Amino acid sequence: MTMAFDPLFRDLNRLANEVFGSSRAPQAMPMDVFRTGDQYVVAFDLPGIDPDSLQVQAENGTLTVRAERKGMPAGDGDVSYISAERPRGTFSRQLSLGDGFDLDGVTADYTDGVLTVMLPVAEQAKPRQIKVGHGGGQKVIESGDR
Repeated sequence: MTMAFDPLFRDLNRLANEVFGSSRAPQAMPMDVFRTGDQYVVAFDLPGIDPDSLQVQAENGTLTVRAERKGMPAGDGDVSYISAERPRGTFSRQLSLGDGFDLDGVTADYTDGVLTVMLPVAEQAKPRQIKVGHGGGQKVIESGDR
């Protein structure tokens, strides 16, 4: 009995995606973030994105990444999709960075569908070894001293 309803639900899902779906709202983009040496690396999965549509901006402690995936060009005739499961439209993501990054040194590279953004750690945020001094003498605390 449930097999008879599967096409209906599939069609309703397709219709909902077309009306409310991917081309009308910003899409999340999966990412990995890790630290290697004195920089953080953020890798965004963006397969099929035109590299000219990529925008990476670092401003006021916020990293913003935007990209767009368009549908197939119509060419000589109209395109009639049989199945359209790959999201299209504008993809956008913002990350709050904080004060510990050198925003002037941010670099980005798009290779094989992965946008990699390198965020160097600012000099003032790098760990430092603090020398601990010690006095040669001893101080005696008597009952009246505070």
